[in-house]
Amino acid sequence: MTDRPVVLVLNAGSSSLKYQLVEPGSGERIATGIVERIGSDDASARHEQAGETVESHGAVADHKDALHTALDLFAQAGTDLRSTDLVAVGHRVVHGGRRFSEPVVLDDEAVAAIDDLSSLAPLHNPVNLAGVRAMREILPEVPQVAVFDTAFFHDLPAHAATYAIDDEIARRYDIRRYGFHGTSHEFVSAAAADFLGRPASEVNLVVLHLGNGASASAVRGGRAVDTSMGLTPLEGLVMGTRSGDLDPAIVAYLERVADMDVDAVDTMLNKNAGLKGLCGENDFRTITAWIEEGDERARLAYDVYIHRLRRYIGAYMVDLGRVDAIVFTAGVGENAATVRADALAGLEGFGIRVDPDANAIRSHDARRISPDDAPVAVLVVPTDEELAIARKALELVRAG
Repeated sequence: MTDRPVVLVLNAGSSSLKYQLVEPGSGERIATGIVERIGSDDASARHEQAGETVESHGAVADHKDALHTALDLFAQAGTDLRSTDLVAVGHRVVHGGRRFSEPVVLDDEAVAAIDDLSSLAPLHNPVNLAGVRAMREILPEVPQVAVFDTAFFHDLPAHAATYAIDDEIARRYDIRRYGFHGTSHEFVSAAAADFLGRPASEVNLVVLHLGNGASASAVRGGRAVDTSMGLTPLEGLVMGTRSGDLDPAIVAYLERVADMDVDAVDTMLNKNAGLKGLCGENDFRTITAWIEEGDERARLAYDVYIHRLRRYIGAYMVDLGRVDAIVFTAGVGENAATVRADALAGLEGFGIRVDPDANAIRSHDARRISPDDAPVAVLVVPTDEELAIARKALELVRAG
């Protein structure tokens, strides 16, 4: 193994493929790219490396074709990926079920096991595996490693992981709270402890991963003790297009009165609910602009979003008993100062205060946005799931 090994990190979506070439030791991004509209004749690809951008447009049939496109863009940018110090390909895999609590080298058995979990994540695991299978064909000599979104939450306490449904049914169909965004929550909680200058084992955190998908976690001493997402990424906070928590009877009610079958309701709750369902838009920048223009639907959507967020913050403060920091991360969490301020407004009695000037500063660095003398620190910590995946993949390959 070389002194400066690199890892290619892949995140395969239904019609896209994102990738980064990362040096895990330094955290350097050697290259980043994305292939979009896979399966169409008008696909596009964009590759950034050494300050230069290379693009391509045209037909991309499938994920294997998308990976060949990415390799061609690497070559156009001056890099033959096969001749680099590539030691692993790290794949983001959404659902590890009960089986996978750690990263795993992707042999035939592991791929089959992940495929078996597709019933738990039908929108995610099959497309994650499309990237895996394609890369195993293209670079068969390079170890492929899966890093699971659910892994950080694998060992939730039983009372947090268990749904109050028929126990036999739950066991038969593996129904429990699995949690998602775990790679981000784990990375950010460790980075927050480091920022505070304290061992992770001594720190209690409420971590808020707020992007188009959104989740919260309670982390005690470096271990997750609760999380908002459940069997699927639908449960919990209000999200860009997902409803989050709702009365489960709504599903049966819509089947009876609206003649919507289960698939139609599922599609609505995942793709046409949340902020988009409430006001027709899921981009916070647009919603904020609409609010400033007096749009009442946008205002209600925002208020519902903040209300749900505050409920989880309060619940996890009670779960933890003592909170050392509340940590915001991901696209909205890192960039929307108004969301951070409104989520924590009026909590001074709990030792939580936000400094308006510090909160207004935009930065790519971890930072404190609460007064230094506030009992509970409020932090903004940028997440870096790709770096986390690269490091986990390298660690596993070295151990093997």
